[in-house]
Amino acid sequence: MKVNSQFRKTFLLFSFSFFLASCLTNVEETIIEDEPETDPCSTITYTINVKPIIDNNCIQCHGSGGNFPNLTTYNGISANATSVKAEVVSRRMPQGGSLTTTEIEAISCWVDNGALNN
Repeated sequence: MKVNSQFRKTFLLFSFSFFLASCLTNVEETIIEDEPETDPCSTITYTINVKPIIDNNCIQCHGSGGNFPNLTTYNGISANATSVKAEVVSRRMPQGGSLTTTEIEAISCWVDNGALNN
């Protein structure tokens, strides 16, 4: 009987130790969340993205003394931003040339974000 009691004590002590050890090692797992998707339009700026497109594709016809609207300045472009967007999205402009999908998306994003002078 003494051996049985000793065995019980040892077994309970071992079980209790195992239970505590298992609780300590699995406290909490690190949860890795997917990074939120970034808005591709958030990086589009007038100076870096839109102005070079206009300068390379529109100024030939819509420059000083050319067709209306005059797109040589920020004020001229921003005042006609909705029209510029509509023309490039429909691919009616630039006449005699074409913009890439990336260029059209840049102009669209810039207009949709308020045609800021940034």
